[in-house]
Amino acid sequence: MLTKRIIPCLDIKNGRTVKGVNFVDLRDAGDPVELAKQYALKGADELVFLDISATLEGRKTMHDMVLKVAEHVNIPFTVGGGISSIEDVDALLKCGADKISINSSAVKRPELVNELANKFGSQCVVVAIDAKNVDGNWIVHLAGGTIPTKLNLFDWAKDVEQRGAGEILFTSMDNDGTKDGFANDALAKLSQELNIPIIASGGAGTIQHFVDTFKTGKADAALAASVFHFGEIPISELKEALKENNIAVRL
Repeated sequence: MLTKRIIPCLDIKNGRTVKGVNFVDLRDAGDPVELAKQYALKGADELVFLDISATLEGRKTMHDMVLKVAEHVNIPFTVGGGISSIEDVDALLKCGADKISINSSAVKRPELVNELANKFGSQCVVVAIDAKNVDGNWIVHLAGGTIPTKLNLFDWAKDVEQRGAGEILFTSMDNDGTKDGFANDALAKLSQELNIPIIASGGAGTIQHFVDTFKTGKADAALAASVFHFGEIPISELKEALKENNIAVRL
């Protein structure tokens, strides 16, 4: 039985880890290198490092930051933000990233998913999808959730899977930062329709929310930020509770 993964997410802006609610009202959450070191020590299965303003500001992900984080962690490490070419990915992997995450650039040029999967392997390619429930239809949004598209979450996820994506990182914009739980109905549908792992993101507030997203949402991994950054849910405590609920985790 495959273990379920717990993944702290470090959203980076101006060299600091930040956290907001519904993608706005950002507040400082600490130094990303220090946080990464602590998470690796405390039992996180992976880390995700997102340069959240790279696409909006039209610049590349900060390579020096990736180098520093990679030096201090011994767990898989995904990097996203401002990635739009094979050259970008090559540079980040050389800095120590294990996987890369693309979002807006994949929507703008879907062939990028094919190119990256062919060059680096599907296991390296995570497609992040930010979506909002608009009148019962999950609509994909770009550039940190600021630009709506005409894409449907489930159609787009199936498209990128066929193009070679190795994982989907689905963030519900409605749930993000609310601490009211993950979007489990949408996650369960994604899990049913796709054959690649789904990472749940947006809405973690309690240990029960993690239990629910693995049991009801059928997620393969759960990603969270503020509950970890501000010490509200210790990872060791979370994993013990998951184990007690018969959810396979790495202790």
